[in-house]
Amino acid sequence: MLSEPEAPRTPRPAGAWPNAAGVVALAAMVAAQIATGLRPQDPRLTTAVVVLLAVGALAFAAAAYTPRRAAGAFTAAVAAGYAAEWIGTRTGLPFGDYRYTDVLWPRPGGVPLIVALAWGGMGLAAHAVARRVAPRGRMAPILTGALALTAWDLFLDPQMLGLGLWVWAEPGPYRGVPLTNFAGWLLVSFLVMALLDRITGRPAADRPVTGAEAAGTTGLVALYTVMALMETVGFAVVFRPPDPFVAAAGGLAMGAFALLAWGCAWRR
Repeated sequence: MLSEPEAPRTPRPAGAWPNAAGVVALAAMVAAQIATGLRPQDPRLTTAVVVLLAVGALAFAAAAYTPRRAAGAFTAAVAAGYAAEWIGTRTGLPFGDYRYTDVLWPRPGGVPLIVALAWGGMGLAAHAVARRVAPRGRMAPILTGALALTAWDLFLDPQMLGLGLWVWAEPGPYRGVPLTNFAGWLLVSFLVMALLDRITGRPAADRPVTGAEAAGTTGLVALYTVMALMETVGFAVVFRPPDPFVAAAGGLAMGAFALLAWGCAWRR
Protein backbone atom coordinates (compact mmCIF):
# COMPACT_ATOMS: atom_id res chain seq x y z
CA MET A 1 0.00 0.00 0.00
CA LEU A 2 1.43 3.34 -1.03
CA SER A 3 1.83 5.86 1.72
CA GLU A 4 0.54 9.35 1.23
CA PRO A 5 3.22 11.88 0.40
CA GLU A 6 4.29 14.09 3.27
CA ALA A 7 3.10 17.65 3.20
CA PRO A 8 5.91 20.00 2.27
CA ARG A 9 7.54 21.64 5.22
CA THR A 10 7.32 25.37 5.50
CA PRO A 11 10.90 26.61 5.35
CA ARG A 12 12.01 28.86 8.14
CA PRO A 13 12.75 32.38 6.85
CA ALA A 14 16.46 32.51 6.23
CA GLY A 15 16.61 36.19 7.18
CA ALA A 16 14.83 36.00 10.52
CA TRP A 17 17.89 35.64 12.69
CA PRO A 18 20.12 38.01 10.69
CA ASN A 19 17.46 40.71 10.86
CA ALA A 20 17.06 40.20 14.61
CA ALA A 21 20.82 40.45 15.06
CA GLY A 22 20.85 43.59 12.93
CA VAL A 23 18.18 45.24 15.10
CA VAL A 24 20.14 44.44 18.27
CA ALA A 25 23.36 45.82 16.76
CA LEU A 26 21.55 48.95 15.56
CA ALA A 27 20.10 49.60 19.02
CA ALA A 28 23.52 49.06 20.61
CA MET A 29 25.07 51.43 18.07
CA VAL A 30 22.60 54.16 19.04
CA ALA A 31 23.48 53.64 22.71
CA ALA A 32 27.19 53.84 21.89
CA GLN A 33 26.65 57.03 19.87
CA ILE A 34 24.81 58.61 22.81
CA ALA A 35 27.71 57.64 25.06
CA THR A 36 30.14 59.10 22.53
CA GLY A 37 28.30 62.42 22.71
CA LEU A 38 28.65 62.43 26.48
CA ARG A 39 32.29 61.32 26.41
CA PRO A 40 33.61 62.45 23.01
CA GLN A 41 37.27 62.05 23.88
CA ASP A 42 37.08 58.31 24.56
CA PRO A 43 38.34 56.50 21.41
CA ARG A 44 36.96 53.19 22.70
CA LEU A 45 33.43 54.50 22.21
CA THR A 46 34.24 55.58 18.67
CA THR A 47 35.59 52.10 17.99
CA ALA A 48 32.44 50.55 19.48
CA VAL A 49 30.20 52.62 17.19
CA VAL A 50 32.10 51.51 14.09
CA VAL A 51 32.19 47.85 15.13
CA LEU A 52 28.44 47.85 15.83
CA LEU A 53 27.83 49.64 12.54
CA ALA A 54 29.74 46.91 10.72
CA VAL A 55 27.98 44.08 12.60
CA GLY A 56 24.53 45.57 12.00
CA ALA A 57 25.18 46.19 8.31
CA LEU A 58 26.55 42.69 7.78
CA ALA A 59 23.57 41.13 9.56
CA PHE A 60 20.98 43.08 7.58
CA ALA A 61 22.87 42.37 4.34
CA ALA A 62 22.83 38.64 5.11
CA ALA A 63 19.02 38.85 5.15
CA ALA A 64 18.76 41.16 2.14
CA TYR A 65 21.01 38.99 -0.06
CA THR A 66 22.49 35.77 1.32
CA PRO A 67 25.05 35.29 4.10
CA ARG A 68 27.66 34.31 1.52
CA ARG A 69 27.05 37.31 -0.72
CA ALA A 70 26.87 39.64 2.26
CA ALA A 71 30.21 38.40 3.59
CA GLY A 72 31.81 38.72 0.17
CA ALA A 73 30.44 42.22 -0.38
CA PHE A 74 31.48 43.39 3.08
CA THR A 75 34.98 41.94 2.67
CA ALA A 76 35.38 43.58 -0.73
CA ALA A 77 34.30 46.98 0.61
CA VAL A 78 36.63 46.69 3.61
CA ALA A 79 39.53 45.66 1.37
CA ALA A 80 38.88 48.50 -1.09
CA GLY A 81 38.64 51.04 1.71
CA TYR A 82 41.79 49.75 3.38
CA ALA A 83 43.71 49.79 0.09
CA ALA A 84 42.61 53.37 -0.63
CA GLU A 85 43.65 54.51 2.86
CA TRP A 86 46.97 52.65 2.65
CA ILE A 87 47.78 54.28 -0.68
CA GLY A 88 46.46 57.64 0.51
CA THR A 89 48.70 57.83 3.59
CA ARG A 90 51.74 57.10 1.43
CA THR A 91 51.09 59.09 -1.73
CA GLY A 92 48.44 61.69 -0.87
CA LEU A 93 46.18 60.20 -3.53
CA PRO A 94 43.22 60.25 -3.85
CA PHE A 95 42.26 62.14 -0.66
CA GLY A 96 45.14 64.55 -0.12
CA ASP A 97 48.17 64.63 2.18
CA TYR A 98 47.21 63.28 5.62
CA ARG A 99 48.36 60.85 8.30
CA TYR A 100 46.79 58.92 11.16
CA THR A 101 47.78 59.67 14.73
CA ASP A 102 48.49 57.05 17.39
CA VAL A 103 44.99 57.18 18.90
CA LEU A 104 43.30 54.42 16.92
CA TRP A 105 44.56 50.86 16.96
CA PRO A 106 45.23 48.26 15.71
CA ARG A 107 46.84 49.91 12.67
CA PRO A 108 48.13 47.22 10.30
CA GLY A 109 50.21 48.96 7.66
CA GLY A 110 49.55 52.29 9.35
CA VAL A 111 45.79 52.24 8.65
CA PRO A 112 43.43 51.80 11.63
CA LEU A 113 41.33 48.68 11.21
CA ILE A 114 38.12 50.43 12.25
CA VAL A 115 38.52 52.84 9.32
CA ALA A 116 38.38 49.90 6.92
CA LEU A 117 35.40 48.46 8.83
CA ALA A 118 33.61 51.80 8.46
CA TRP A 119 33.98 51.61 4.69
CA GLY A 120 32.39 48.17 4.75
CA GLY A 121 29.53 48.91 7.13
CA MET A 122 28.47 52.25 5.76
CA GLY A 123 29.18 51.09 2.23
CA LEU A 124 26.51 48.40 2.55
CA ALA A 125 24.05 50.90 4.02
CA ALA A 126 24.64 53.50 1.28
CA HIS A 127 24.35 50.78 -1.37
CA ALA A 128 20.93 49.76 -0.04
CA VAL A 129 19.82 53.40 -0.07
CA ALA A 130 20.96 53.68 -3.69
CA ARG A 131 19.03 50.57 -4.72
CA ARG A 132 15.88 52.09 -3.26
CA VAL A 133 16.44 55.49 -4.86
CA ALA A 134 17.75 54.36 -8.28
CA PRO A 135 16.93 50.68 -8.79
CA ARG A 136 17.19 50.69 -12.58
CA GLY A 137 20.08 51.14 -14.96
CA ARG A 138 23.69 50.13 -14.69
CA MET A 139 25.41 53.29 -13.50
CA ALA A 140 22.62 55.11 -11.66
CA PRO A 141 22.67 52.94 -8.50
CA ILE A 142 26.48 53.01 -8.37
CA LEU A 143 26.72 56.79 -8.70
CA THR A 144 23.83 57.35 -6.27
CA GLY A 145 25.48 55.07 -3.71
CA ALA A 146 28.81 56.86 -4.14
CA LEU A 147 27.16 60.21 -3.46
CA ALA A 148 25.24 58.81 -0.47
CA LEU A 149 28.44 57.41 1.05
CA THR A 150 30.40 60.61 0.41
CA ALA A 151 27.63 62.58 2.13
CA TRP A 152 28.51 60.76 5.35
CA ASP A 153 32.03 62.20 5.23
CA LEU A 154 30.58 65.70 5.66
CA PHE A 155 30.08 64.54 9.27
CA LEU A 156 32.89 62.03 9.64
CA ASP A 157 35.95 64.08 8.77
CA PRO A 158 35.19 67.15 10.92
CA GLN A 159 34.31 64.92 13.89
CA MET A 160 37.35 62.65 13.66
CA LEU A 161 39.64 65.57 12.90
CA GLY A 162 38.37 67.30 16.03
CA LEU A 163 39.12 64.17 18.05
CA GLY A 164 42.70 64.16 16.75
CA LEU A 165 42.41 60.81 14.96
CA TRP A 166 44.15 62.09 11.83
CA VAL A 167 45.92 65.25 10.66
CA TRP A 168 45.95 67.03 7.30
CA ALA A 169 49.25 68.46 6.07
CA GLU A 170 47.42 71.55 4.81
CA PRO A 171 44.05 72.31 6.42
CA GLY A 172 41.22 72.96 3.99
CA PRO A 173 38.16 75.24 3.92
CA TYR A 174 35.59 72.77 5.30
CA ARG A 175 36.33 72.78 9.02
CA GLY A 176 39.97 72.08 8.25
CA VAL A 177 39.23 69.40 5.64
CA PRO A 178 40.58 70.01 2.10
CA LEU A 179 38.16 69.68 -0.79
CA THR A 180 40.42 67.08 -2.40
CA ASN A 181 39.32 64.74 0.38
CA PHE A 182 35.72 64.75 -0.84
CA ALA A 183 36.80 64.20 -4.44
CA GLY A 184 38.81 61.20 -3.23
CA TRP A 185 35.86 59.93 -1.21
CA LEU A 186 33.61 60.11 -4.25
CA LEU A 187 36.13 58.19 -6.34
CA VAL A 188 36.69 55.43 -3.77
CA SER A 189 32.97 55.28 -2.97
CA PHE A 190 32.25 54.74 -6.65
CA LEU A 191 34.64 51.78 -6.64
CA VAL A 192 33.07 50.38 -3.46
CA MET A 193 29.55 50.68 -4.91
CA ALA A 194 30.62 48.97 -8.13
CA LEU A 195 32.03 46.06 -6.14
CA LEU A 196 28.94 45.77 -3.95
CA ASP A 197 26.61 45.92 -6.93
CA ARG A 198 28.57 43.21 -8.68
CA ILE A 199 28.81 40.86 -5.71
CA THR A 200 25.30 41.19 -4.31
CA GLY A 201 23.59 41.02 -7.70
CA ARG A 202 20.17 42.43 -8.45
CA PRO A 203 16.81 40.68 -8.15
CA ALA A 204 15.01 39.88 -11.37
CA ALA A 205 12.63 42.62 -12.45
CA ASP A 206 9.65 40.26 -12.30
CA ARG A 207 10.46 38.91 -8.82
CA PRO A 208 8.96 40.88 -5.92
CA VAL A 209 11.24 41.37 -2.94
CA THR A 210 9.29 40.57 0.20
CA GLY A 211 9.62 39.07 3.66
CA ALA A 212 12.98 38.84 5.37
CA GLU A 213 14.80 39.93 2.22
CA ALA A 214 12.89 43.20 2.07
CA ALA A 215 13.29 43.64 5.83
CA GLY A 216 17.06 43.31 5.46
CA THR A 217 17.16 46.10 2.91
CA THR A 218 14.93 48.22 5.12
CA GLY A 219 17.31 47.56 8.01
CA LEU A 220 20.24 48.87 5.97
CA VAL A 221 18.28 51.99 5.02
CA ALA A 222 17.34 52.44 8.69
CA LEU A 223 20.99 52.17 9.66
CA TYR A 224 21.89 54.93 7.20
CA THR A 225 18.99 57.06 8.47
CA VAL A 226 19.89 56.59 12.12
CA MET A 227 23.49 57.58 11.41
CA ALA A 228 22.27 60.74 9.66
CA LEU A 229 19.97 61.66 12.55
CA MET A 230 22.48 60.95 15.31
CA GLU A 231 25.26 62.89 13.62
CA THR A 232 22.96 65.84 12.93
CA VAL A 233 21.79 66.00 16.55
CA GLY A 234 25.34 65.50 17.78
CA PHE A 235 26.78 68.43 15.85
CA ALA A 236 23.74 70.61 16.48
CA VAL A 237 23.36 70.31 20.26
CA VAL A 238 25.50 67.60 21.86
CA PHE A 239 29.12 68.15 20.86
CA ARG A 240 31.04 70.90 22.63
CA PRO A 241 31.23 73.32 21.00
CA PRO A 242 28.22 72.65 18.76
CA ASP A 243 28.69 73.14 15.03
CA PRO A 244 25.41 74.10 13.33
CA PHE A 245 27.14 74.49 9.97
CA VAL A 246 28.33 70.86 9.85
CA ALA A 247 25.00 69.70 11.28
CA ALA A 248 23.18 71.46 8.44
CA ALA A 249 25.59 70.39 5.68
CA GLY A 250 25.74 66.74 6.67
CA GLY A 251 22.11 66.57 7.75
CA LEU A 252 20.82 67.95 4.48
CA ALA A 253 23.08 65.74 2.38
CA MET A 254 22.48 62.44 4.18
CA GLY A 255 18.91 63.36 5.01
CA ALA A 256 18.06 63.89 1.35
CA PHE A 257 19.18 60.38 0.43
CA ALA A 258 17.42 58.87 3.44
CA LEU A 259 14.15 60.63 2.66
CA LEU A 260 14.32 59.60 -0.98
CA ALA A 261 14.92 55.98 0.02
CA TRP A 262 11.97 55.91 2.43
CA GLY A 263 9.76 57.70 -0.08
CA CYS A 264 10.55 55.12 -2.76
CA ALA A 265 9.77 52.31 -0.31
CA TRP A 266 6.39 53.80 0.64
CA ARG A 267 5.35 54.23 -2.99
CA ARG A 268 5.79 50.51 -3.71
